[in-house]
Amino acid sequence: MNPLIASPKTLAGLALATLLLTGCKPQDAGGPAALAVPKAPAFSLAWSEYPSWSTFGVAHVDHLIDGRIGHLGPIEKKWNVDLVLKEAEYDPCISLYGAAQCDAVCITDMDALNPSLTRPSVAILPTSTSLGADACLVPNTVTNVQQLKGKKVFGLAKSVSEYCFVRNLQLLGEKETDYTFSNMDPGAAAVAMQQKQKDVQAIVVWNPFVLETLNKRPDVRVLFDSTKIPNEIIDMVVVAQAALDKPGGADFACAVIDTFYTVCRRMADPATADKTLVALGEKFSHLDLASMKKVVQQTRFYSTPKDGLAVLTGTELPDIMTKVVDFCAKHEITPTAPKVGYGPKTAAPDAALRFDPAYLQKVQERK
Repeated sequence: MNPLIASPKTLAGLALATLLLTGCKPQDAGGPAALAVPKAPAFSLAWSEYPSWSTFGVAHVDHLIDGRIGHLGPIEKKWNVDLVLKEAEYDPCISLYGAAQCDAVCITDMDALNPSLTRPSVAILPTSTSLGADACLVPNTVTNVQQLKGKKVFGLAKSVSEYCFVRNLQLLGEKETDYTFSNMDPGAAAVAMQQKQKDVQAIVVWNPFVLETLNKRPDVRVLFDSTKIPNEIIDMVVVAQAALDKPGGADFACAVIDTFYTVCRRMADPATADKTLVALGEKFSHLDLASMKKVVQQTRFYSTPKDGLAVLTGTELPDIMTKVVDFCAKHEITPTAPKVGYGPKTAAPDAALRFDPAYLQKVQERK
């Protein structure tokens, strides 16, 4: 069992201290120590191994937060909230969130749409975007996309892989109906190409499968990738509106954001950059430093509040989400087209998925 998966604990000692010392006002980190603080409300974040999401696992290992329930790290104490980490594979994370078994989830803009139809959701933090991390791989003999007509292109259907494939076809002036995208798990597709299975001549996968396949097959090349659709595949943290509405919900959102940027600052600091990248690699298929340097080039972090706000408040976002929603509705990833909103709840009260920069702005102001 992974140590970051929540396990029951008690806060009896802290609760007793709170009862004995009532009326004391909590202080911000760095200020005078408070005599007592209210019992920290607990909220959970489901995350899977991926470069910008593994920051939360690293934050736990480095004692910036304590992902166990009932234990607080310095960032949690700062915001007076108990941030509980639930680590799982990506699809189970989505299932946990859809079933309301966690308060927040690390998820892409595309995959956030379906659960938002039954659980109104708020995107509080863009963590990264695919900039080459999703790619169509073919033998070197394939020099033109039209050579793929009549052949199966393997990848995970109804996912960012198929989205990347279809959007690149559109940009090349090709018709999606002229091509066959065939469902296959990305790991299986990568292994099939690495083993030179005759019937697998084109795949669309994401890292680490892209790098692993290129390393093992020098006769394979990238036909096209996600660099052609910048900022369309957005890795994010999404929180349920119901969780945000609870006491401490806003502080939970801020603590998540603060944790992410604290790790990003360590990645940017020459004194801690390599160590932090290696730690991220240990939570991302155990890649070494050299590979992780390549990975973070292809999975570009929104590593500062300025970068994150540029996404959440940018004029491009509504157009991007229109493309994403249309794709999901057309490919029956969602039963209907979810309504997407921008800004505070009052500006889009009936939105299924809302992009709200308020929590990021609060964290930025408190620095």
